[in-house]
Amino acid sequence: MKTIVLILLTSVLVGCSSTAPVKRNFPEVPQELMAACPELKQVEKTEKLSKVITTVTENYALYHECRAKVDTWILWYNTQKKIFDSVQ
Repeated sequence: MKTIVLILLTSVLVGCSSTAPVKRNFPEVPQELMAACPELKQVEKTEKLSKVITTVTENYALYHECRAKVDTWILWYNTQKKIFDSVQ
């Protein structure tokens, strides 16, 4: 009887200790985060310098806002990817 219990216990322990390979995948980037920056405005033909300066100022604001979003996203993504890859 002891032999049967020992064999059963051994087979259960051996069966439970095997490890199955697990394939880990880093999540894909959501499409909302892959959106391109908006097009910059074109300067209309005008005699007034104030309209040109307004358009240029708006373009600078759009550029810096988009750049801040993209740079922050790239930094966050690369940091998360590095953490993900470092975990075994």
